Amino acid sequence: MTKDIGAGTRAARDPHAVAGAALTYDMAAEAAALMREPTWQAHGHNAKTLVKHPDFRVVLIALKAGARMQEHKTDQCVTIHTLSGSLRIHLPESTLDLSTGALLALEQTVLHDVEALADSVFLLSLGWSKG
Repeated sequence: MTKDIGAGTRAARDPHAVAGAALTYDMAAEAAALMREPTWQAHGHNAKTLVKHPDFRVVLIALKAGARMQEHKTDQCVTIHTLSGSLRIHLPESTLDLSTGALLALEQTVLHDVEALADSVFLLSLGWSKG
């Protein structure tokens, strides 16, 4: 079974809880699973929402070296936590390199893009508008 993801398809994943009083994840296993999926192999990127509350999201994202998430901004504050690899964050006034373990917090509406300098996995946490 496959699911249409706009730019292509990916194998359907087993359902998992994305909301609850207490959720735990094996981040190494989740990252490895993302990198085994056809989307990662074919397109150089893959993502999975781990937490989905009305006002908060956590997304695990994998990017192959050289892949880039084009410039964008959100209406909410975000954090980017590099779990493996190396990322370059392009901001309007500067460029920041995030190595494994680094955490970046951005205020709302800050334009940025994310470039993988090496195969990388990061955790994106962001506020979410209730409306």
